[in-house]
Amino acid sequence: MRAMILAAGRGMRMRPLTNGRPKVLLEVGGKSLIVWQIERLVAAGFREIVINHSHLGQMIERQLIDGRQFNARITYSPEAEPLEALGGIVQALRMLGDQPFVLVSGDIYTTYPYQQLQAIGSAIASDYPRRSAHLVLTDNPAYHPQGDMGLKDGSITVDGPHLTYANIGVFHPRLFSGLSRGEPLKLFPWIYRFLGGQRVTGEHYSGVWHNVGTADELGMLNERLHRQATSRASPVPPR
Repeated sequence: MRAMILAAGRGMRMRPLTNGRPKVLLEVGGKSLIVWQIERLVAAGFREIVINHSHLGQMIERQLIDGRQFNARITYSPEAEPLEALGGIVQALRMLGDQPFVLVSGDIYTTYPYQQLQAIGSAIASDYPRRSAHLVLTDNPAYHPQGDMGLKDGSITVDGPHLTYANIGVFHPRLFSGLSRGEPLKLFPWIYRFLGGQRVTGEHYSGVWHNVGTADELGMLNERLHRQATSRASPVPPR
């Protein structure tokens, strides 16, 4: 099962940090945001990874190369201008194969257990089109109190109460058939046309999840990870 990491955003709210590097190469806890994602995906069994990029994208390729240092195989889908999430998927569709794939954003930090998406991908593959996608939702952060979508009986709904899309999902590639390559397209609200029954399922994840959008958020997360690392490294005093 393949995975795609979205890494084409310009990171406008991160300026000036993103004036000279892509947002996904900013570091927290001693690693770039995208490396955290790659390592966790590989640990969960996803070793075929597609990364789209645009702004300063060659820097991403120079740092990650072909992925061998992560025990993965990385291929790239360059975009002259950012195509948004849906447009990026369509542009990279030929690299993603004909089986369900995992989609994650390169600028989130999470301990979500990616390995459980393997079984979800298999279920989608065996039951398409009755089951076509799966979205992970999380608690609404302070900066996004209204949330994005609802969850009822394991299915995504537009009705409230709303949770926030965690930028983690599984999609069957045939869902995107007929869409034109090279056009900026947003994943939402486009995918809402497929709601109903169990076609777009979902889950609520309440564990560690950060959408790192500003320099302040990056700094706070970095400080938190540094404290955790220091705490783990501290020797236990003898009794």
